[in-house]
Amino acid sequence: MELNTQSDWVARSLRSVWHPCTQMQHHETVPLIPVKSGKGAWLYDHEGRRYLDAISSWWVNLFGHSNPRINAALKDQLDTLEHAMLAGFTHEPVIELSEKLSALTGHVLGHSFYASDGASAVEIALKMSFHSWRNNGKSGKQEFVCLKGSYHGETIGALAVTDVALFKDAYGPLLRASQTVMSPDARNAADGETAKDMARKAAADIERLFIERADKIAAIIIEPLVQCATGMAMHDPLYLKLVRELCDRHSVHLILDEIAVGCGRTGTFFACEQAGVWPDFLCLSKGISGGYLPLSLVMTRNEIYEAFYSSDVTRGFLHSHSYTGNPLACRAALATLQIFEEDDVLAANRMKAARLTAALQPLAQHQQVRNFRQRGMIWAFDAIDATPDFSRRFFATAVEHELLMRPIGSTVYMMPPYILNDEEIDGLAANTLAVFDKVMAG
Repeated sequence: MELNTQSDWVARSLRSVWHPCTQMQHHETVPLIPVKSGKGAWLYDHEGRRYLDAISSWWVNLFGHSNPRINAALKDQLDTLEHAMLAGFTHEPVIELSEKLSALTGHVLGHSFYASDGASAVEIALKMSFHSWRNNGKSGKQEFVCLKGSYHGETIGALAVTDVALFKDAYGPLLRASQTVMSPDARNAADGETAKDMARKAAADIERLFIERADKIAAIIIEPLVQCATGMAMHDPLYLKLVRELCDRHSVHLILDEIAVGCGRTGTFFACEQAGVWPDFLCLSKGISGGYLPLSLVMTRNEIYEAFYSSDVTRGFLHSHSYTGNPLACRAALATLQIFEEDDVLAANRMKAARLTAALQPLAQHQQVRNFRQRGMIWAFDAIDATPDFSRRFFATAVEHELLMRPIGSTVYMMPPYILNDEEIDGLAANTLAVFDKVMAG
């Protein structure tokens, strides 16, 4: 019997691996794809079939699989330093990365605290906010505010500021209560209302809460411009500007979760740049390492940092991860930032985005599609009258058309790597239309 075939790898994985965000029984009918290799925008299985990674492997892979420049940086770093603890020690990659990121904010955000995954970054920001208020004599500020439909991760603290029932309901008894305010989702605009009108209405909802409870609220956390996991809900940048003003007026921290929407995904390197504001805490992960290694971080203002600066150990920020600031991950991030700079990626993305948006017009105008929307390198649309199993059927049908796509409920979205060529852009649009038509036809 031949071992290590496609079917053998599938069977072995199903026997031994518990896959994330998955009802494992669904793999009785939904294909599990064992990936053998990746190159550019494509993943390849053990039988040579290829799949265009239209969602950047959960939104992380910015510059393609096996990118030669990131590969070279990591190979060089392997021969120098693979890891050293960041308590009592430091190293070049983490210093240089912190400096470069701060420079990208005009040095408004001056210090970076590192972890491995996005949820951990959110935990850090929440704890930092609460602890800094306590250090400044305002220990009553312990509450957090999140948006309806928000998603910030699945650890206990991050889940407490998440408002997606699928993730949160099962663990409700474990969670600290948070305040939930309306989403500025432009899809909810009534006839005659604009996205800016929705931004103002949602900001007014926050203002009402702040007037009532600001003395108890530590921070509000927002995914700027696009709430991803709730179905790519997009809002006008005005919303962020209004919330920043409210936070300043009522002494509430603003945490921006740019884990999915940062690193150029919305058209600017940081999404909040489009509103002309900076938060008190900015969370990054996913694309910051180019999709190579787990890395997350929280950037914050000097006044936050100074609230912890003391001879008293209990006033320090009491948080750590074994692999904090891992040199390999930081070196991958430095290589990623270098590609942004050398290739003028943000300008190139504007051209790619225009081409893909034009190629997707048959879907935008499809009679079974509503709310076609785009922000930077994110596209989404909602299927009208989708069946309950729409997402699983779409995924399975997409695989047959050389596409890796995972709709969120009835929302189909694309967040491809930034390296697509014209042929790949046109193929992505044509195949997505073919898959959608086939799935909607039943």
